[in-house]
Amino acid sequence: MIDVVGIGSALMDLTIAVDEALLERLNLKKGTMQLVDEERSRSILQALSNAPIEKTPGGSAANTAAGVAALGGSAVFMGKVGGDEFGELYRAESERMGVETRLARHGSMTGHAITLITEDSERTFATHLGAAVHFSKEDVAADDIRAARALHVEGYMLEGAMKEATLHAMGIAREHGVKVSIDLADPSLIERNLDEFQRIALGYADILYANEDEASAFTGEKGEMALMAMAAMCEIAVVKLGERGSLVRSRDITHRIEPFRVEAVNTNGAGDMYAAGMLYGFARGFPPERAARIASYASSRVVAQVGARLSSKLDAAQIGI
Repeated sequence: MIDVVGIGSALMDLTIAVDEALLERLNLKKGTMQLVDEERSRSILQALSNAPIEKTPGGSAANTAAGVAALGGSAVFMGKVGGDEFGELYRAESERMGVETRLARHGSMTGHAITLITEDSERTFATHLGAAVHFSKEDVAADDIRAARALHVEGYMLEGAMKEATLHAMGIAREHGVKVSIDLADPSLIERNLDEFQRIALGYADILYANEDEASAFTGEKGEMALMAMAAMCEIAVVKLGERGSLVRSRDITHRIEPFRVEAVNTNGAGDMYAAGMLYGFARGFPPERAARIASYASSRVVAQVGARLSSKLDAAQIGI
């Protein structure tokens, strides 16, 4: 059995330290995220060609799959990359981290997120989705889904051209008793697709994750009322509260999960790692509250470091929770 199969946008994370003058020359507003086309992306990368660039595989569901592997579970990631050096590096680095990959190829550039970090640690993003948006039904590895305990989907895959393939994958999961886990991903994404997202949740979701803003956008409620509205659509609902921990509701019982206190360096990837901890615990047969404590601990380890993925393995059996 495979613990978790993830489906998401395969994006290389390209991290570069820059000064603010360079941001101005590139016409990138500090602290924002911009979607850019291939031509614009190539021009930015050309301007950064002499700077050292840290290259790591990324994307929300892919980060979650890597988190499951870091905890000692088994994970497969499905996505689409280009036939370029970034695509090959994405595959090689993912597998080095313990994630099996099912990466289809497309003629366009591999998707990537250029992360520009200034001296004050502020991050500015220029993201080109590239080949990732061409993920199709033909790219879904049905046998892996049938062999999984859970299928994890990032909300971005439920919009646009990728939606058909993702619904196809979730249908396979449903047909074979595989639990479906959905991260709602982003308030604006939810608002654009609210009725459809609610329909999908009711039809497919066993586990739903949202932060406070996402939960409010999805339900029209706040706090525990939002949690209860989400729980009416699935088996396990999770609302992440950042430094205040999280709320988990299952079988009409709400569990308040306390945070693990750390000095936060970077919150990028915390939600993805939380999902990894929940899914790792689910695959071990743990009750939701224990899985959530593992999730809380694992996400605390991510925010205490620079990258969006754990830099070393975590032995969940030794966490003591």
